[in-house]
Amino acid sequence: MKFCSQCGNSVEVRVPEGDSRERHVCPDCGTVHYQNPNVVTGCIPEWQGSVLLCRRAIEPRLGYWTLPAGFLENGESTQQGALRETLEEANARVGIGPLYTLFSLPHIDQVYMMFRGPLLDLEFSPGEESLEVQLFREDEIPWNELAFQVVAETLKYYFEDLRSGDFRLRSGVIERLPGAERRYRTILHP
Repeated sequence: MKFCSQCGNSVEVRVPEGDSRERHVCPDCGTVHYQNPNVVTGCIPEWQGSVLLCRRAIEPRLGYWTLPAGFLENGESTQQGALRETLEEANARVGIGPLYTLFSLPHIDQVYMMFRGPLLDLEFSPGEESLEVQLFREDEIPWNELAFQVVAETLKYYFEDLRSGDFRLRSGVIERLPGAERRYRTILHP
């Protein structure tokens, strides 16, 4: 951030009085500009032991597979965002079920909230941000072509729980390992 959105003057990075973190602060009008993590919401569209994945038509990770998800918009609940993203990316209608995974990704300042969502029908097709959409059973998942670690972790737990019949909320942190471009560590909270 270079300029204050309140008065247009240049901002500086410093710890404001009464705070403990560096923030963008306008020295002219005193506005403190807080920057917080983005919330990403989406779902696991389920159909008789299979999940619906989307092949990305946009960067990042163009051409890789993902679950339908995206940034939460102002004025919508996380469930509404998951419904919207599933419709936008896969033209799929789902019934939003329980929150399934909640992962913090501090290295990119994001929080992912993924819901289970049974497909209401098999009428789906690629949306604007998808090249194709397809149902996959566990043994058909293109594990080496998944776009994001959070998607791989969510699917791994989903299929474990599908086998056991015991679905439970998973929450934790996904950290990128130092010096590693695509290596991560997942720490689940008990």
